[in-house]
Amino acid sequence: QVQPVESGGGLVQAGGSLTLSCEVSGSIFNINAMGWHRQAPGKERELVAGFSSIGRANYADFVKGRFTISRDNSLNTVYLHMKDLKPEDTAEYYCAARGWDYCSDLRLRSFGSWGQGTQVTVSS
Repeated sequence: QVQPVESGGGLVQAGGSLTLSCEVSGSIFNINAMGWHRQAPGKERELVAGFSSIGRANYADFVKGRFTISRDNSLNTVYLHMKDLKPEDTAEYYCAARGWDYCSDLRLRSFGSWGQGTQVTVSS
């Protein structure tokens, strides 16, 4: 079973920086798309940044110029480098991945998985 696992969240002052990591484990054949979403209390989950199936990085307007997404394909890991953090960036950050993995009989199957989330709190 494919499982993304996030790390790197925490408490930071406004203007500070954090880097989130997400490692996707499992019998992975390939990962087509990976990205980060966030959900603040009382709000819907929203896309922050992600890599499309053609490897293009996309960003929400509210993080352009402040957040950078990167990936290490050899480690099945995606990172979110956040700088100039604002109190409104406070949220639970979730990693999502989509691709193909191996069944026990080695057939391929598609997957789409979410991590459990990591909390980012930005104090003013």
